[in-house]
Amino acid sequence: MMDRFSNPVLLKELKLRFRAFKSFSGLMFYLAVLCIFVAGFLLIRTQFTGTNFFRPDDSFTMFAVLSVLQMGLVMFITPGLTAGAISTEREKQTLNILLTTTQSSTQIIIGKLLSSVAFLVLMLLAGLPLYSLVFLFGGVSPSQFVTIFLLYLITLVAIGSIGIMFSTITKKTIVSMIATYGAMIFLGGITAFFFFMGVSMEQMSMGMSTVTPFAPITYFWASINPGALMVTILYPEMANSLESVVGISLPIWVVYLIFYILLTVFCLFVAIRKLRANMKTNR
Repeated sequence: MMDRFSNPVLLKELKLRFRAFKSFSGLMFYLAVLCIFVAGFLLIRTQFTGTNFFRPDDSFTMFAVLSVLQMGLVMFITPGLTAGAISTEREKQTLNILLTTTQSSTQIIIGKLLSSVAFLVLMLLAGLPLYSLVFLFGGVSPSQFVTIFLLYLITLVAIGSIGIMFSTITKKTIVSMIATYGAMIFLGGITAFFFFMGVSMEQMSMGMSTVTPFAPITYFWASINPGALMVTILYPEMANSLESVVGISLPIWVVYLIFYILLTVFCLFVAIRKLRANMKTNR
């Protein structure tokens, strides 16, 4: 029974990834960035302002900025871990050997994805002691803290799936990485641009006393943007303002959850279908 659910690809990837020096150097860099930010924030708030004490409001501000910074690091690091999962095997000419084993395409793709997700989860857990400073000074509810980390998990799994898909359908790692980072730019930047453009058109239409058709799509662009969801979680009043602007009462996190789950399923489906199809094409 255990053999049926075991995944040798996952076990192999976990051993290689967690024993590699570059993995721990990347983890050290990640924690160094967070530590520098927290130390700098505390120094600015206590020494440079002349107050010499830390208020709960300052603690919440640190939590908000730290959460946004960590989301940015997750979106930056994840493509580098997943965009070369399959294409690197192809470049090393070990993919065909891997495909001739008894492992199915699903086991290979899921194993590659989960090994990357496991390392990213380790990075998030390693940063928990820094978040303990927030609870030490107060100003943040445990529900916000848990929600933020669930947002991290959903986002990194979706981004990892995008990287796995591009790594499977492209032959070069550099091409896969560019495509994955391009998808991140779209989800993080282009959607924000579309949202603000839609809000501007909404306001113009309201000024001319006309009914605008852009409200649903405007809300959609905001709903799939990780930054917008982060802001609405940290500041619930912003979610109410967003709903009033576009005229939709559906919570933004519901749309975000549905979209990224569907995106993850679609990317994994494409990767699994194309994995052995590419081998047949190469033959």
